[in-house]
Amino acid sequence: MALNPFEMAKKQIDIVAEEMDLDPNILPFLKRIERSLIVSIPIMMDDGTIKIFEGYRVHHSTIRGPGKGGLRYSLGVNLDEVKALAIWMTWKTSLLNLPLGGAKGGVCVDPFKLSKNELERLTRRFTAEIINIIGPDIDIPAPDVNTNPQIMAWIMDTYSMQKGRTITGVVTGKPVEIGGSVGRANATGMGLYFVLQAMVEKLSLDLKSLKIVIQGFGNVGGSIADLLYKHGCKVIALSDISTGIYYEDGLDIEKLLAWAKQGNLLKDYKNDKYKLIDNDELLTLKCDVLIPAAIENQITEKNAEKIDCKIVLEGANGPTTPEADKILNKKEIYVVPDILANSGGVCVSYFEYVQDINSYFWKLDRINEELKRIIIEAFEETYKISEEKHISLRTAAYIIAVSRIAKAIELRGIFP
Repeated sequence: MALNPFEMAKKQIDIVAEEMDLDPNILPFLKRIERSLIVSIPIMMDDGTIKIFEGYRVHHSTIRGPGKGGLRYSLGVNLDEVKALAIWMTWKTSLLNLPLGGAKGGVCVDPFKLSKNELERLTRRFTAEIINIIGPDIDIPAPDVNTNPQIMAWIMDTYSMQKGRTITGVVTGKPVEIGGSVGRANATGMGLYFVLQAMVEKLSLDLKSLKIVIQGFGNVGGSIADLLYKHGCKVIALSDISTGIYYEDGLDIEKLLAWAKQGNLLKDYKNDKYKLIDNDELLTLKCDVLIPAAIENQITEKNAEKIDCKIVLEGANGPTTPEADKILNKKEIYVVPDILANSGGVCVSYFEYVQDINSYFWKLDRINEELKRIIIEAFEETYKISEEKHISLRTAAYIIAVSRIAKAIELRGIFP
């Protein structure tokens, strides 16, 4: 039976609430969703038939500012998944101390089975259906699984047409030509790299001497693989939706990225030195750093005992279950949690939002400098609390994030 991500997210809240002796009146606020919208999306297909898809947009908390969170197109999308992802976005923005809340959205669809015209019609109709709960002051969507800058451009255009003026700040992750930010495409990977550098330094390890395994070869997995490869690191295994590949002496990431960018899958890549492996084998390979950068619920109590690394760097949202966390903790494996490790994307999304609102755009050097400053400040604070209280990095990160939300609730009070 598949793990319910919403139940998992609530369990994580219970764990941290107990650890920090949270006010019991605050706990229900953290475990509930502010608002959920479920919409039907009828689309005229290219062959003249009509199909109806289901879409979601969820706000977990807007107590500290407008909702912020991605929009995914996948057959796995359901309300509980979107709720969980919205909760994790709340912690992420709070941990980075950004003036934003947590939101998420998605459509239950296989986008690879749609033509470009069908995909555009789906996106525009979905935008029209959720138009009353998104906007620069309410909730700012962004790309996520199977969505991209083009889809964000359609959302921005649809929203702007309805409002009668161009409003670039309604979404982030747009093409640079229409209000997007430089550095946004690789922001999550760049943030992962900065955090890994800091973690390795704490453990007195040499990054270039480490063996790294990456699950996922999409925007996040591909980006961090590319950065590590360019900095002389050895990526010994990675995977996409088709298979995993392994080579003890290190994969040629540059060639694999070029292959993937042509729309090819790893299972079709020809290199006699590379061994094809399945997902279970990939996750349990002996390595120094394991980067799960695919989807949630990948490291569970079923495989956690077999995880053989020094550091788990969470590139995906919710890849490790609470039960697995306990096992990894006992094994003294450092788990750098998703709300810290992969927060580079939301950080640069915030920069894009600020640039749109002010109609003033930054250079790439400034983007990366500000990203590094914010994400390393959050890392240092998390690491310090983890060491002082002898708790996991995840629990420490949650204590910081939840404390800020709790204080905001206390200061704002209860209406009426």
